[in-house]
Amino acid sequence: MTIFASDWTAFHADRTPDKLAMIDQATGRQFTYAALDERAARLAAYLREVWGVAKGDRVAILAKNSTEYFEVQFACIKVGALLLPLNWRLAEQELQFILADSGALGLVYDAEFAERADALLLPTLQHRLCIDTHAPAPDGAARYEHVIAESAGRVALDGRTTHDDPLMIMYTAGTTGRPKGVLITHGMMLWNAVNITTPTGLSCDSVFYGVLPTFHIGGLNLYANPVLHLGGTNLIARQFDPALALATLSDAALGVSHMFGVPSIYLFMSQHPDFEAADLSRVRSWGCGGAPMPVAVLERYARRGIVIQLGFGMTETSPTVFLIDRRRALGKPTSVGKPLQHTRVRVVRDDFSDVAVGEVGEVVVCGPNVTPGYWQRPDANRDSFTVDADGARWLHSGDAGTVDDEGCIYIVDRYKDMYISGGENVYPAEVEQVLYQIEGVAEAAVIGVPDDKWGESGLAVLVAKDGAALDPDAVLAYCQRHLAKFKVPKAVRLIEALPRNAAGKVLKRELRAQFIPDAKPS
Repeated sequence: MTIFASDWTAFHADRTPDKLAMIDQATGRQFTYAALDERAARLAAYLREVWGVAKGDRVAILAKNSTEYFEVQFACIKVGALLLPLNWRLAEQELQFILADSGALGLVYDAEFAERADALLLPTLQHRLCIDTHAPAPDGAARYEHVIAESAGRVALDGRTTHDDPLMIMYTAGTTGRPKGVLITHGMMLWNAVNITTPTGLSCDSVFYGVLPTFHIGGLNLYANPVLHLGGTNLIARQFDPALALATLSDAALGVSHMFGVPSIYLFMSQHPDFEAADLSRVRSWGCGGAPMPVAVLERYARRGIVIQLGFGMTETSPTVFLIDRRRALGKPTSVGKPLQHTRVRVVRDDFSDVAVGEVGEVVVCGPNVTPGYWQRPDANRDSFTVDADGARWLHSGDAGTVDDEGCIYIVDRYKDMYISGGENVYPAEVEQVLYQIEGVAEAAVIGVPDDKWGESGLAVLVAKDGAALDPDAVLAYCQRHLAKFKVPKAVRLIEALPRNAAGKVLKRELRAQFIPDAKPS
């Protein structure tokens, strides 16, 4: 049976036109559902009539977080184009590869990135449009607000659009080779919204504070798009700032009810001088994902009565797979719980049989929230999926996990970050949990380094809290008291800050390049 997609902004513009949909924190501009849909429909008309965008064309966007980002998303949905979010932290060469690989027809960009946009001119990139609300647009560029004001038409979603139609290409980081373009469909967006609603209590009355970068699937779908699906309100920060975040969450007039962040966001907020005095009582749901959460950080929030629900997801799963329920969140602080309602998960051995309780295997995912595949990458499609004897198609996550006797799953670490010391597998995330328990440790990361005796051994790379002095010998002694001998790092290095990507994940490949002679990127 064919299931047809719906136009979320048009639906709410018809039923609750005066309901507040979006607030842009950087500019203070606010848009009702009627205004949001009107602007998206006008922009869609411009893309179709001036750019000549047709169904299946790709439209790139290079911008920081803003309400315009979501207008461009829904304009692309209305004309059937595929939105191509670009990570503004990438180098020009990396962006040029993505633009060329996708065959993007045009580029929407922040005025802040005007010089970078000039450097990204490609033969296929025929059109450019400058978002001019955060900085003056460069001379000669088509201006976003002028286009919205002057567009004479409106475009509605084609009624033949189905849940199987793609609406976005989201490129992965490409740490092991060429970046891969993940196809995101209407159905994936819908099932992510459905999956995340129950464990978080999202509703049409929710007010969500979005701080993750919108070029990442988490910035769009945790939980900004699900809130738009429900008819709630999004407050979009241009980018994360711990002081601003604490002030925003404390503001009774804003009434933020939902927050989602990666562990580094919660870590940096908890270390800010304003943390203890901030009134966080109005936030009803706190979600976290993207990397293992230090238990010490969870406990610090718990002492304030705040339960952070740990989750797990991937770009390929749009992204939600897990978000642990509140009743288990503190009792099993390192677990992501059980799969959400409309997703299936297994932890398997190399032969694709299920692991026993406590045994480490790979986490694989199946369900309507899983991507149909990668853009023009049959090799990646072949390597990333396994079809079982019943015909179910399973996505390989590349993450190592275990299952307990209740069926709750623990993400041990990325397989690529595991190292082998004296024939024993060591998962850095487990060691990092112990390091975060040490007073004075602000940030911690563990990598495997060559060792003449053991093959590999652990190197703990630490960042000290302001004013704290860390003694490497004392750190190693603490680890010896709390870890099996083969898991104890052999050495400690102190640096000023850990390298992180825009989603807050530690870039261990950069640590390897820094501390391992002749290390190759991984």
